[in-house]
Amino acid sequence: MFFSFWGSLVIGGIVAYLSEKWDMTHHGVLQAIIIALGGVILFFMARVMFGLSFGPPGVNAIVGAAGALILIPSEAIARKRRNRR
Repeated sequence: MFFSFWGSLVIGGIVAYLSEKWDMTHHGVLQAIIIALGGVILFFMARVMFGLSFGPPGVNAIVGAAGALILIPSEAIARKRRNRR
């Protein structure tokens, strides 16, 4: 389990870097990596505690990182829109 955790973090960092490089997100590399690592950690803990999984730990890391990169910024944008009104 120890190696799958660190491997998941590495995969999450790679997903974040590639999403910034390919202009899928526009936060900056460091911010995207922090967001993606948070998503990977949350998804890993959900897998350990509740058994929720999409398959191998690598697939879970990709799903967790991509999900966090999609959800976190969209929530911040929605909050900015609500505060303007």
